Formats: sequence, structure tokens, C-alpha cells
Amino acid sequence: MQSSPPLLCFLVFALWLLVANGSEPTPKVGIYELKTGDFSVKFTTWGARIVSLVVPDKNGKLEDIVLGYDSAMDYLNDTTYFGATVGRVANRIGGAQFTLNGTHYKLEANDGKNTLHGGSKGYGRVVWKVRKYHNEGPSPYITFGYHSYDGEGGFPGDLHASVTYTLSGLNLAVEMKANDIDKATPVNLAHHSYWNLGGHNSGDILSNEIQIFGSHITPVNDNLIPTGKITSVKGTPYDFLQPASIASKINKLGKIKNLPNGYDINYALDGGSSEKLKTAAIVYDKKSGRVMEVLTNQPGLQFYTGNYLDNVKGKGGFLYQPHAGLCLETQGFPDAVNHPSFPSQIVTPGNTYVHGMLFKFSTKG
Repeated sequence: MQSSPPLLCFLVFALWLLVANGSEPTPKVGIYELKTGDFSVKFTTWGARIVSLVVPDKNGKLEDIVLGYDSAMDYLNDTTYFGATVGRVANRIGGAQFTLNGTHYKLEANDGKNTLHGGSKGYGRVVWKVRKYHNEGPSPYITFGYHSYDGEGGFPGDLHASVTYTLSGLNLAVEMKANDIDKATPVNLAHHSYWNLGGHNSGDILSNEIQIFGSHITPVNDNLIPTGKITSVKGTPYDFLQPASIASKINKLGKIKNLPNGYDINYALDGGSSEKLKTAAIVYDKKSGRVMEVLTNQPGLQFYTGNYLDNVKGKGGFLYQPHAGLCLETQGFPDAVNHPSFPSQIVTPGNTYVHGMLFKFSTKG
């Protein structure tokens, strides 16, 4: 008897998991939800991703404000990193290589000649295990874990990574950790949700007002690799020290060769790295009244305006176009392993990398 399409998809997916995970037990791929009142967030173990985040607008209307797909299966061929935990080293590494403690490491080049988000099997494209799941009380949480082996993607050392999502009121706390087991290694984890405060299917984010608490950027070359300089934003279209609409400045950007117009740049946040969280950015959507404040302990923030989205079929069949969402990825500086003047991302055996962030939602107007 011929298999129906859903059964065939399941069998292909099951076979893929066996191949991808080798002889290790196959972790469960599924959807998990955390909820407090009208605030709810759903996750999948594929990439420890956020797949939906629902909050009320100024009139109490509930909307899902992250771009994504209808099912966990749809994320398997995703190239946008919708909602993913990315690493071992987020963002780009120039020339897909670096030298550490006298040893030269060659990585997988999956973005031209460069490495992007850890390579084709970065942390956003593997199955994470659910370590803890508590969906009761005022602060429900879920913890995902992933064991990254020595040599994975070309990176040295065994690493135990985890990400914990916790809801409280209208706040979402995210804590990423990585325990280095045996060799010094670069670590830079990031969260890659595409936000649209008007709703995932409400059009572009150009009318959004944004404030970024970064007085400097790390400028890039034609391949989006940092030049090593750190320059002031004052007098440039990158200056969002005071709240301004994205539309008011985006067309003033000098177009990078062969790349679409839009923001895709790392801000050196005022205050640098610290144990305490500091405000990195605030986004306001006037029509819905939704406000999102992003706090972090990291030195950098990648501001990306979804420039490469092009007829991406998302939730409910909605087609996401360029600028349908914005990313605010708190992080270490891109390509830091090749720029000694940038804050170090090297974690040594016995030490723990900790990346904290907080997304605070509210309304006004």
C-alpha cells in the first residue's frame, strides 16, 4: 500500500534523525509551551527555538509577534534561523578559520568563504534535549541542552551547552550557558528571533521606532566581515541613540556590494560586558502600542532588518518579504577570534560561558 504524504514525511524525518545523531539515542522532537496569563511562548527542540510568542496589544488583542512556520517539521529546511539558538560561534568568522594557542583551525565555509552561525550543522540545526520543563506557577521555565563534541564544525573541545527560557509577567528571560570540558574554544551563542510587534503577518517593520544603546559599530567589508575598526555612529544612518523610525534612516545606508539594502551590523553597546543586564535596545510599534525592551550582559548587538527574506512561506501560508521582521541578537563581536582588539570569546576548560538576556514587553498609547 502506498504511504500517505504525512506518513512518508514522518518516515523520512525519522531516518534523518538516525543519520544525524549516529548511534546516540534520538532526542524527542516536539513543541513545548510556557504561559502566564495572556502571555505565551512555544518552543521546539529543533535548534532550541522559539516558534511563537503571543502578547496583547494596547487594546488587549493577542498576536503572535515572531516570524516562523506552522509546524516543527517546517523548520528542518529553514535557512532563515527563525527563532533559533545559534552557535557554537554566532555570526561570521572570516575565511572560515582562526588560530588559537598556536593551533590553526579550519572551519566549514557555509557563507561564501566564511563561516556563519557555526556552519551548516550549527546549534540551530540540531536536536536539543529537554533537561527541565516546569509549566506551573508564576515563573514557568524550560531548559534545553546540547552536547557539542570536539571537532564539530571544526571547533576544538567538548562543550555542554544549555539555554533556559523563563516567563514572568510579560517578561521573557533567556540564559545561555556553555561548560568547556577539555580544550580552549571560542563560544558566542545568540538568539535569532525575527520580531514584528504588529504581528508576524502585519507587513514590514520599517515604521517601528527603535532606540539602540550603542554609540559605536564594528564596520564590515563587502562580505560582512568586520574590518577590525570600531567607529562612532554619530552623523551616520546607524545613529539610533535617540528613538527614530527605521524608515527614516534605512534608505540613507550606503549599499554594500551585491547585498540588499537594510541593516545587518553589530553595535558596540555602551557599558560593554558586565555581569549585570543593561538595556541594549527598545522597539515601539505605534499601531499596536507594543513595546519591547531588550537587555543583555553581552558587549554587542546585531541589528538585522530581515533583508534576505523573499517570499518565505510562513505561518498560515503568509509570505514573508524583505523587512518583514527585525532581529536584535545580543552577542560578542563578530569574527572576534581574528581580531585581538575585540572582546575575547575564548572559554577555557573548567570555565562557563554565560549569556543573559531579558525581553520585556509592555504597551503604550
